[in-house]
Amino acid sequence: MAQAFSGQRQGEKVLFLFRRHVLTARKGMYSLLICLVVGMVPPLIWSSDSRMFLVPVAGLLIGLTLAAYHYTLWYFTIYIVTSERIRQVSQKGFFRKTVVDLDLTQIQSLNYSVPGVFGSVFDYGTIVIQTIVGDLVISNVAHPEKIYNKLHNAYEYVIRQARKNDKRQDI
Repeated sequence: MAQAFSGQRQGEKVLFLFRRHVLTARKGMYSLLICLVVGMVPPLIWSSDSRMFLVPVAGLLIGLTLAAYHYTLWYFTIYIVTSERIRQVSQKGFFRKTVVDLDLTQIQSLNYSVPGVFGSVFDYGTIVIQTIVGDLVISNVAHPEKIYNKLHNAYEYVIRQARKNDKRQDI
């Protein structure tokens, strides 16, 4: 993969990227629907006032803005797994983001869970990465089993590489 990101270290390779399930942006769709429904009520009540046709238009614009906001939060929150670490880039607003790095060598255990019928139907779940300093819980991950397997393979690869390097230093 020829992908690169800001803060990438020399010789560090991007193994894969993933993000939360698109259903996490559903709040934006709910907001759009609510704004449309609420915007339709005044013209129904005051149908004689010709200016009331602007209320549904305003509801549509507000709803589209809220939907775009939630989509932006979903789209720009991404998890980058490299040959050395996991980088979580979380979009917290239009202009605010946080970045968390976790070395793959710090991982003590990995597990995932699928939360019932909706999780099974829509193929999303939660991945928990346990470390000495705490847990990194990634909720609403699309294809959790697939991502778990990829993360586990990356972890195993890093551990094997570390053991090889330790043996070389002993010689």
